[in-house]
Amino acid sequence: MNTTEMLEKLSEYYAQLDVLRFQKDELLETVMPPEIKQAVEDVNAEFADKETAVRENMANLEEQVKQAVIDGGETVKGGVLQAVYNKGRVSWDSRKLEGLMIAFPKLAEAKKQGNPYTSIKKVG
Repeated sequence: MNTTEMLEKLSEYYAQLDVLRFQKDELLETVMPPEIKQAVEDVNAEFADKETAVRENMANLEEQVKQAVIDGGETVKGGVLQAVYNKGRVSWDSRKLEGLMIAFPKLAEAKKQGNPYTSIKKVG
């Protein structure tokens, strides 16, 4: 099986999962009495605003933590979470450097290339 065929098979698996989730939800709808459905909706409604408030608090505090770590210039470790400080990445104009290597061959000694890697994303 070539790579394109493997990707198509992987797409089929994703689609199968979607169909299974849909079928499960559909079945739950049919077996759940109306009063239980209403009770579940009521519970979800009761918690929706609370969850939204907590997510907003988390997002605000996360930004404050990130800025504090950047300002402090070092990783901070808590009991469960840690905020990892990363220096800003250095980037170079590869085309210019490749051109400069013609004039200055010693520059090639500084060139390092990492291993290739793959990430799988949805098309479009």
